[in-house]
Amino acid sequence: MPTTTLTINCPSGHTLAAKVDEPETLDTPESPSAYAVFAHCFTCSKDSIAAARIGRALSARGIGVLRLDFTGLGGSEGEFGESTFSGNLEDLRTACVWLLENRCAPGLLIGHSLGGAAVLALAGRDPADDEALASIRAVATIGAPADPEHVTHLFAAGIDEIRRDGSAEVTIGGRPFRVGAALVDDLSAQDPKANIENLSRLGRALMLFHSPVDRIVGIDNAATIYGWARHPKSFISLDQADHLLTSKNDAELVAGVLAAWSVHSAGHSVAGEWAHSVGEYRVTPSWGILWAAIPSWLW
Repeated sequence: MPTTTLTINCPSGHTLAAKVDEPETLDTPESPSAYAVFAHCFTCSKDSIAAARIGRALSARGIGVLRLDFTGLGGSEGEFGESTFSGNLEDLRTACVWLLENRCAPGLLIGHSLGGAAVLALAGRDPADDEALASIRAVATIGAPADPEHVTHLFAAGIDEIRRDGSAEVTIGGRPFRVGAALVDDLSAQDPKANIENLSRLGRALMLFHSPVDRIVGIDNAATIYGWARHPKSFISLDQADHLLTSKNDAELVAGVLAAWSVHSAGHSVAGEWAHSVGEYRVTPSWGILWAAIPSWLW
């Protein structure tokens, strides 16, 4: 499956680095190409293990995936220290616009960790006349916090300095990052419960993936999101997966379930051999579960 590398112009004037894992399917009226947008985890990039593996695995199943670097990260322009959560949402919307204009309007948003909180927030917006978001029919999160402010625990020791001086250099995952007060204030201003409650009203299905042994974002976050959301909603336990989803088997599981589920939830077509496992995506016992998903429209 080919992967296209590109840069996307933002309304603010800087560019975002992105890759598109093109779908392995014929683009015909009977089987149109389908696309999703993938939002990476906090301080990660479009080339993180989870993003790259899930993108490639979904494209093999007929769903193209645009994965982008948020402003100030990876190959994208801008300063991370000046970025905000709301700015991440605008980056995601810009990616949706690019797909609308260059491929087809995306039907699925996927987010990992804080990227999961971002896709929930974006999908919770009423699209009104926003054609780039009107096509979204399904949202999937992987290890997402219920409240985006949860991420501040990663730099809790620097919060006082950030608020006092406007920014501070903190260490996240062993790497230095400058975090600004604008990000901290923006995270605390979010209303995640309202956004998640809006999904059903907007006709958007929800799929949650979470590991019960996630040490970065506890599984109680998944329980909170599931409690706030209304049907159609589904939950998949990732058994022994770590937060960054470094196991190839776990990434394949997420992609396989997403492909099958999105046939019903986002109207996607599934390519080739994967079309035969739509109703129930089976995995080997070594992956920790015997069966993975019953489409949410059956609940």
